[in-house]
Amino acid sequence: MSSKGGGTALTRRNYRLASDADKARATGIVNEKLLSDYLHHVFPSTKQGPALASLRKPLGFQDLGAHMERLLSEGEPTEESRDQLIDGRLGPQTVVLDHTSGFEGLLFVDDDLLGVIGHSNFSSIRATTCVYKGKWAYEVLISSQGLMQIGWCTLNCRFNQEEGVGDTPDSYAYDGNRVRKWNVTTTNYGKSWAAGDIVSCLIDLDEGTITFCLNGQSLGTAFSNIKMGPGIAYFPAISLSFKESVAFNFGSRPLRYPVEGYLPLQNPPAVDLVKAHKLLGYIKTVLSTAIDTQEERLVEKDCASWMLHGEPTVLITLAHIFNHFAPLMCKVYLVEDVLMSFLLGILEGGGSVDEHPLIQQLLDLFWLLMEDYEVNECLKQLMMSLLRAYRFSPIIPDLGFQIHYLRLTTAILRHEKSRKYLLSNVLFDVLRSVVFFYIKTPLRVKEAGLEELIPTTWWPTRFDKEGKNEREPKDETADERLRRRAYERGCQRLKKRIEVVEELQVQILRLLLNNKDKGTGEASRYIFLNKFRKFLQENASNRGHPTALCPPEYMVCFLHRLVTAVRTYWDEGKRTSPSSISSEDAYVPPQLFYNGKVDYFDLQRLGGLLSHLKKALKDDLASKANIIIDPAEIQATSMDDLDEDEESGAAQRPFGATAMGGALARPSWLSSPTLGRANRFLSTAAVSLMTPRRPLAPPEKVKVRTLAVEQRTEEDIEGSHGNDGLLLGRPLEEPDQPIAEKSLLEIVDGIVMMYNLSVHQQLGKMVVVSDDVHEYAVALKDTEEKIARCPARRPDILDELQKSQKVFAEKLNHLSRRLAWINATIYSKEKMLDVYWLLRVCIRTIEHADNTGSLFAFAPEFYLNVAMNAYSALKNYFSPANSMEELPGYEETLTQLAAILAKHFADPRIVGTDIKDSLMQALASYVCYPQSLRAVERIPEEQRVAMMRNLLAPYEQRPWAQTNWILVRLWRGCGFGYRYTRLPHLLKTKPEDANLPSLQKPCPSLLLQRHMAELLSMDKEMAASFLNSVLNQLNWAFSEFIGMIQEIQQAAERPERNFVDTRQLKVCATCFDLSVSLLRVLEMTVTLVPEIFLDWSRPSAELLLRRLAQLLNQVLNRVTAERNLFDRVVNLRLPGLESVDHYPILVAVTGILVQILVEGERQGISRAASVLLSDPCFQLHSIQHLLGEGGEASSSTATTTPNIPPVAEPQGPTVVPSIPPAAGATGPADRKHFSLHAYTDYISEEEERKVERMLAFLTEESKQAAASTAPTSEEDLCPICYAHSISAIFKPCSHKSCKACINQHLMNNKDCFFCKATITGVEDYSKPAGS
Repeated sequence: MSSKGGGTALTRRNYRLASDADKARATGIVNEKLLSDYLHHVFPSTKQGPALASLRKPLGFQDLGAHMERLLSEGEPTEESRDQLIDGRLGPQTVVLDHTSGFEGLLFVDDDLLGVIGHSNFSSIRATTCVYKGKWAYEVLISSQGLMQIGWCTLNCRFNQEEGVGDTPDSYAYDGNRVRKWNVTTTNYGKSWAAGDIVSCLIDLDEGTITFCLNGQSLGTAFSNIKMGPGIAYFPAISLSFKESVAFNFGSRPLRYPVEGYLPLQNPPAVDLVKAHKLLGYIKTVLSTAIDTQEERLVEKDCASWMLHGEPTVLITLAHIFNHFAPLMCKVYLVEDVLMSFLLGILEGGGSVDEHPLIQQLLDLFWLLMEDYEVNECLKQLMMSLLRAYRFSPIIPDLGFQIHYLRLTTAILRHEKSRKYLLSNVLFDVLRSVVFFYIKTPLRVKEAGLEELIPTTWWPTRFDKEGKNEREPKDETADERLRRRAYERGCQRLKKRIEVVEELQVQILRLLLNNKDKGTGEASRYIFLNKFRKFLQENASNRGHPTALCPPEYMVCFLHRLVTAVRTYWDEGKRTSPSSISSEDAYVPPQLFYNGKVDYFDLQRLGGLLSHLKKALKDDLASKANIIIDPAEIQATSMDDLDEDEESGAAQRPFGATAMGGALARPSWLSSPTLGRANRFLSTAAVSLMTPRRPLAPPEKVKVRTLAVEQRTEEDIEGSHGNDGLLLGRPLEEPDQPIAEKSLLEIVDGIVMMYNLSVHQQLGKMVVVSDDVHEYAVALKDTEEKIARCPARRPDILDELQKSQKVFAEKLNHLSRRLAWINATIYSKEKMLDVYWLLRVCIRTIEHADNTGSLFAFAPEFYLNVAMNAYSALKNYFSPANSMEELPGYEETLTQLAAILAKHFADPRIVGTDIKDSLMQALASYVCYPQSLRAVERIPEEQRVAMMRNLLAPYEQRPWAQTNWILVRLWRGCGFGYRYTRLPHLLKTKPEDANLPSLQKPCPSLLLQRHMAELLSMDKEMAASFLNSVLNQLNWAFSEFIGMIQEIQQAAERPERNFVDTRQLKVCATCFDLSVSLLRVLEMTVTLVPEIFLDWSRPSAELLLRRLAQLLNQVLNRVTAERNLFDRVVNLRLPGLESVDHYPILVAVTGILVQILVEGERQGISRAASVLLSDPCFQLHSIQHLLGEGGEASSSTATTTPNIPPVAEPQGPTVVPSIPPAAGATGPADRKHFSLHAYTDYISEEEERKVERMLAFLTEESKQAAASTAPTSEEDLCPICYAHSISAIFKPCSHKSCKACINQHLMNNKDCFFCKATITGVEDYSKPAGS
């Protein structure tokens, strides 16, 4: 095309008219006079004044170019005046960050050299231009609210990783993170900043002052009498810590908060500004003027109704204007100052965006009269300006600014051609477009106007013993009720305003998800889908590039809007195709996980790595899903020794690589408010080639090869005749019915992945505000109670308490308003329903995948993770404001999730240890709460029995502690003295988190106990191996515990100051807790299936009973012995050993003894008593100790310590108070020794009577045993243990031992103790009478 001159021949697009004669013909409908009037009306000459039309020189299209040149050149400043403007400044005209020599440390700098992220401890960078006189300003957009120092420095300043701007003599800085100003020394100054704020930095070199403003409000003069004079010039500069980010505006865009008298460092394009405003004026005149050809006159009309009708006169006039206007619209400053203001003005009248068709017409005009590259640049700059304006606008009560910018964004995206261009090239590639779906939380309640919106604040004031809010305060006063209701009304008002913004955000997403706009190429939805997948890949795989990750707070909002938009489209599809399923029953079909159509990058599958699964399960894929994996692909993956799955063919390598001819695309998600971060200081990785597409094989067996996201077309996704698209390879177990549009299935899959990436973690983080409100409310109530008790003679204390009361009340006022905002944006009922919907999607997806048998291994791990996490979020994060019980189908969902946990925690198809642990922990947590435990009881009996069978697998070579914990929870509430929620000695201390599963009230499951009893009594082999493993682990745990407390005791006995590592204390406490829980499982087994130990017709019963007796005696002796180690360590009360006490372990042992010695049948009791008494470790006084009897032997166990409080050192180790070795013998008499009688709240009278009966029975039995036992010669004793008589002879070697030793030995080894011959049999041995 020819140059854009103002000549007669128009050069734009289709308006190149060959000659003047052609023009006359083309505009024949408008006579020359009318045309001249029209052109003079549109382009009035300023110099002629209001001259009569008759005196005006006729104006036609031939002269229009020259006429416009003349009009546009009027008022242009001369070269001299231009030079004068720059006085007081040195450096390039375009001011940017000096990325060549003006930085210290490692930084990421944007493409435009205006955005920066710190990537080392404390990095500094300055601008390229400095000032030495006059008044100057620049703005900094705060993207993250961490540690930064922003201000001015001279060229002499030398920074390092510890010292930055403000730490050297000639540098001055403001730090809104610590609310201070810095110039070598530091003092308090200004207010705290938050992400989304704008800091203005002003320097007055006439007066020698530096001032800062926050969001346009002056913070006052920070520094005066700054150093000035010859050789002193100041550069804008910043120092920022790791991962902090900002964007500078030196004047390349209009300053958001200009200050009168201060100039931006970079000159505004004054000449272009004047031209652009003039040209915009001409365009407005064209839009508001109609030509009435019948009456030959010009008619004024409302420009809002203007339509692009193709009138030649109007179009040629506009083409002349756009000749000059188009190049100007490629400049950032002009787009923001001129075009954006004009477009916002069109929408200012209110009403829906549809009521303003003018913006659509203007965009049509842009595409018609501007070159493609000009429209592209203009739209890009316009969206960047809108995004920046949306993100950095202050929050006001009606969110007016946010709504204003979102409405314009919606209007622009309604234009199909513009939308597709922006989606393809801008929204995910250059912009952080997810910002459009974020509603920032105001940190400063006053400035956000929340005080007017929520004038009355309220917070919970009634708490139960454990510090939890009481759900229904019955004795709420009238005043409290009024305040609560007023607060709730305020919250509702706020929620309605936020909903307006959310509705606009959903509208934007609905436009992006439009799949009917195929008029101009591929529909928007498919472009969005590929960009969305790429966005997920960057967030899933970008472990080494933190700047590329999307902040989780944006992800939360994006997820909710996306769920709303997708569900709307899904249900619209259901209305047009009634046979498909509704969004309420949505799920992701299992084909997506193995047919290679959807890219899961390097995310872990349930069965391990994809490359391994493709090889291991290729026959199953062929038989079940008619899919043959391309052999070349298997070969490629087997050669690949990294964990790169070929399914993520291009996912491991940067997208867009092929499109750019091997040049790397820059990451699209970066921490700048606007541009992608193309890191100036990092090298890029090598690019490998994408997998080429292959033609499909005959339909009966489909040979699949992975497609890169960028290569997929609509047909690949939705499918066509004879092609299932994303749902290729339907297994026989899947119903043959349409689900929904296949593109929606992939988006739902992406939403689940997003939740797993960072949304759940963010939901957990925001609960902190609610916790803070609770803590301050407790503190305020406590302070008020102290004020009420304060004696009148102590006004000083009263004064301090009242000050505290005021501080707490102010903080609560602030936090309760902030909480209202967070509840409306993050924890509202609607958001809860979204998370609940996701939970159900995951459950149904897992159920469908499970039905495919071995192909279940292809399902990504994150589906199970999201199912567990979403349930946890609903239970812990959304309450008490919204109750989970109110959710539709809540109990059924709970049961479905219980079935998944019960089935898959020991599923051999799942190989990842992390996901297995997560499933086990989720099940352990599930059985702690009555509602979820009932859900486990509601799953089909076959699944319940299978679950119990898996729980009773031997405790070897697997993480058994969680399994044991689950069994203990099923028993807790049934055992001896086992109805407590918290241990007796811990009742006075407040738990750190009362919601922990371990602090829930006991809720035993009799149904699951019955299944356990049936399994153990029927399967003798399983019962023996299970109990042997429990006894082995008990032996290990208790031995470890004793070893550790010996070390602690030795440290305490040393005279010097001693330290015990807190980790060691933690391990010690864990071993104790494990010992107690293993004892409880033994108690449970003895109670439910006593025959395992007492029916000696079972092969291993006698051995198990002997081992049990041996361990019980050991535990009792260790815990109850005179002046014992256990007593001493318990009485030290070390932090970390709070759970170690006599009660839990002695009561567990007592429970087992009562079951075998009191509750059983007579034969069983006598067997148990004889085994117990024959154990060489048995001591009767250990049993007497339980009831505080045993005279001196047990009274001396009351070990006491000097009253030295333990000191927790900040670095971790705990100081152990030193105690004399014999401290137990001396001490105050009030230190009573242990007795079950003391725990009347925990142990019933009936239980006490049973213990008394047991003690009486054992006392009698031990007397008889002592009387009847004949002395045994040493030769007759077992040569292994020397505790029992010889009672067994081995075949064929005829060596001898007692039965207990040989039975225990044969469990693990078949060789003889003595000669190593293989033992073929063991026979009873009794000593011949004569010998």
